[in-house]
Amino acid sequence: MPRLRRGLTVHHLGVQPVGAEGAAEYVVRSLPAHMHLFEAIRLALSQLRVQKLKSFFTLLGVTISVMFLIAVVSIVEGMNKYVEQDFAAKFLGVNVFNVRRFPDINTDVTEAEWRAWQRRPRILPADGFAIKAALPPEASFALQDIMWAVGSSEFRQGGPQVLAQAVTPDFFRIKDLVIDKGRAFTDLDEVMGSNVVVVGTEIASFYFPNLDPIGRELRINKIPFRIIGVLEKQGSVFGLNLDRQVMAPFNSYMANITRARQNLYGVVVQAATTAELANAKEVVREVMRNRHRLRPGEADDFVFETSESALASWQGIRKFLILAGMLLPAIGLVVGAIVIMNIMLVAVAERTREIGIRKSIGAKRRDILAQFLVESATLSVVGALLGVGLGVALSQAVAFVSPLPATVAPWSVALAVIVGAGVGIIAGAYPASRASRLDPIYAMRME
Repeated sequence: MPRLRRGLTVHHLGVQPVGAEGAAEYVVRSLPAHMHLFEAIRLALSQLRVQKLKSFFTLLGVTISVMFLIAVVSIVEGMNKYVEQDFAAKFLGVNVFNVRRFPDINTDVTEAEWRAWQRRPRILPADGFAIKAALPPEASFALQDIMWAVGSSEFRQGGPQVLAQAVTPDFFRIKDLVIDKGRAFTDLDEVMGSNVVVVGTEIASFYFPNLDPIGRELRINKIPFRIIGVLEKQGSVFGLNLDRQVMAPFNSYMANITRARQNLYGVVVQAATTAELANAKEVVREVMRNRHRLRPGEADDFVFETSESALASWQGIRKFLILAGMLLPAIGLVVGAIVIMNIMLVAVAERTREIGIRKSIGAKRRDILAQFLVESATLSVVGALLGVGLGVALSQAVAFVSPLPATVAPWSVALAVIVGAGVGIIAGAYPASRASRLDPIYAMRME
């Protein structure tokens, strides 16, 4: 057999490149005995250009899987950023804890735990006033009770439910609620039990379209209240529209609507500083244990809900969402790996003579093995990169058409590329091994 020159091409040797069938042109590849990494990558990319349709179906599984992986992680991470930066301050407040019968935010609650919570004594207004008396003067205090109710006005009947709240005046300052129009109710309104309300922007615009709502009558469960203020727009927190709330003095008829005197939603306490928060909680714990006649060693029959506890609960939800969101991409990656393996097996069959020629000019088994592994990994990584781009676009589209935020996490992009390469290597392992074991004499006889 005459000596082959290093620059001799597959075409000159009579070996048809992969995908040449049906193509107007085919890629001319050189056949060095020891193919370097970049040469193998170039060869893989050339196959993408020549075999466009086959490459499309090869990459489809990996691309779609990575797309959904990036989209799910981006949305969940965006929600995580929102919870950590906005939720705690907007929904719970700064240096604030709520005294409640059982947690408002909870996950993985068993039926036995829920039944035990229902047996706990209710939180009453008297508990709140006892707490207020025990707190240091610099601490703030508020009573809160809530209930979904039906609103109406002379202009609109029915409509969305309103989140009716009976609260004491300090509630506005503790929650850092900003009045856009009018005013908040005062201690005098509280003492007098005035039927006045502060409403959210959506309530104001719906029940009083194109009108100034200040001074007008809003009926809550058919009970008339006079609007004295409109809150600044707040948006939603996990589907809870904060612009649909109405707040009235605790001593008003709103307490009858929410039944606050029989069972409070909670007592809201704000410490003057973060350093004093722990001490305030201990003071409140002692008051509540005494009022509930708990003996030493008995567990608390109430809970403190803080931003830290809410964030801890959210982290559990976050982990579940990410794991659940990865299930579909994982299935897709398995399908993609099977497709890549089949394509590479076909490639080995089509390039049998090429492999024989390379072995005859000095290529070792590891050279052939490495070549096909690199080609398989390259194909999979290209699919992963396409999936990353589509996933980012999908997450941004979801964020645009819904209230769900989206933040692309750098670790998810890195994970997608690593997973793509891993899938390619795993899928190409068997075809590469099969190619490396071919007998060069047998291979060169193949047509």
